[in-house]
Amino acid sequence: MLPGLINTHHHFYQTLTRALPAALNKPLFPWLKTLYPIWAGLDESMLFTATELALSELLLSGCTTAADHHYVFPDQLTHAIDIQVDAAAQSGMRVTLTRGSMSLGVADGGLPPQSVVQQETQILEDSLRLIKRFHDPAVGSKRQIALAPCSPFSVTSELMSESAKLAQQYAVRLHTHLAETLDEEAFCLQHFGMRTVDYLEHVGWLSDHTWLAHGIHFNPEEIQRLGKAKTGICHCPSSNMVLASGICPVKDLEAAGVPVGLGVDGSASNDCSNLMMEVRQAMYLQRLKYGAEAVSHKDALGWATQARHDC
Repeated sequence: MLPGLINTHHHFYQTLTRALPAALNKPLFPWLKTLYPIWAGLDESMLFTATELALSELLLSGCTTAADHHYVFPDQLTHAIDIQVDAAAQSGMRVTLTRGSMSLGVADGGLPPQSVVQQETQILEDSLRLIKRFHDPAVGSKRQIALAPCSPFSVTSELMSESAKLAQQYAVRLHTHLAETLDEEAFCLQHFGMRTVDYLEHVGWLSDHTWLAHGIHFNPEEIQRLGKAKTGICHCPSSNMVLASGICPVKDLEAAGVPVGLGVDGSASNDCSNLMMEVRQAMYLQRLKYGAEAVSHKDALGWATQARHDC
């Protein structure tokens, strides 16, 4: 018997674009540029179906709690989180639905096309609406809301800072992608003049209310800072291998005091939503990094069940 597994990072909408031929065999940035125009065509019916499918697949793999990161809000899908709330209620799963966002389009030096970015005032107003309408802060609640500007290369520093202030005011958590690839690190150095963890601290996110997806490219000093702040990391082994992003230094993070969980990530960079498969992949990938004696099946199950998660 096992407790229900906890999936700490997903993109439910991507169940509709798994194994897309045009996006195969590419690293993160070219992969995203291929998929952004397709995701711009998402509508309400598509998202509801994608959410149902992702949650069903997770349940079949033993997952009972899931966090989703939805950050694509084209004009025909401005109430995406409301749709996910309805779909999740039918599944019976416990969910943290994050109000993701992209505000830095290619015209302003970001990665996404203008068709999938929103104005910051619109993002913040909708974030506040969703917190007031749907967030249930009770321990063990079935539904919580978190704020999740997508990544350093798709949102402005101002949106990151204002999201942190809003999250602190209403006691909700923060989530974003960070240190997933070396391209992202180079982007932060070029555009902000600082590395990823420095950027995180600069915008007010280096805290125990934040959890980060991927967390691969940290140096030893940055790992210690994350541990001191108790900032969480979601390890996504299959996605990291598909995109050849790198290997998350899980044992080093844990030794520094960082809470570590697992995530299936989106189905576009992982061909399924099977969290038990991620437990297996995580065990083997971490053994490859640290040695067979250093990582056991109990370690991997612990990442999926026992790390501190408030979703």
